[in-house]
Amino acid sequence: MKFGTFFFPTAYAIDVVDLAKELEDRGFESLFLCEHTHIPVSRETPFPGGGELPEKYAHTHDPFVALSFAAAATRELTLGTGISLITQRDPIVTAKAAASLDLLSGGRFVLGAGGGWNLEEMRNHGTDPKTRFKVLEERLKAMKALWTEDEAEFHGEFVDFDRVWSFPKPATRPHPPILIGGETDHTIRRVVEFADGWFPRANYSFDPAEGMARLKQAADKAERPMSTLSVTVFRAIPEPAHVAACRDAGIDRVLFDVPDKGRDEVLALLDEYGRLME
Repeated sequence: MKFGTFFFPTAYAIDVVDLAKELEDRGFESLFLCEHTHIPVSRETPFPGGGELPEKYAHTHDPFVALSFAAAATRELTLGTGISLITQRDPIVTAKAAASLDLLSGGRFVLGAGGGWNLEEMRNHGTDPKTRFKVLEERLKAMKALWTEDEAEFHGEFVDFDRVWSFPKPATRPHPPILIGGETDHTIRRVVEFADGWFPRANYSFDPAEGMARLKQAADKAERPMSTLSVTVFRAIPEPAHVAACRDAGIDRVLFDVPDKGRDEVLALLDEYGRLME
């Protein structure tokens, strides 16, 4: 099982380049960066975690830019989005950014994607919250076409373009892995239908064995081999029992939370996480 981290990169937290170097030196496999383009001041949508929305949600860097800096400072570290709000991104522009990052990093990029939870935020991007998961599906499928076809085209309800040239192509073939975040049966259906992996959150009553059983049931129904799917657990609980349960269930990767704190505090926490990897 692989061990990685996720992080909201901000101007007042440990520098993302510094973090990436320290993770690689300590033997962590990956760094995934979170995304919010902005946070509407109205705050109509409640924070799913309860209470006040943490400040970092409104302060995070663009993940593709920040991951590019992390890529330049490392050699082997896997670089992921966790998650990228594809419902708030132009698919043609995002496909190019992802392909460029994957190519320049030597095939180290993983696209963790999701529909988002902040309704005002996605409305500001012209996305109707009621149709966001259809938008997510079409944009991801369109991005796959842009990555894999020399003259790509896509015709859907929300994404529609005739034949285009879109280069560079990613280093990873046929394309960077797509992981879809969420825990519902609808999410698992999308994972099995057109993605490469599932990205559930451990803090939403996720049981590793039960989750893997649900995924296998959906994969069997679709006649898709489980060997073609991966599972990365977001916000894994940093406790031996949870780590062991993930390993026993066949989870491929767990991601621990790196807080938006300074270097000394973060490095001490990484040392604690490192003991769980032994």
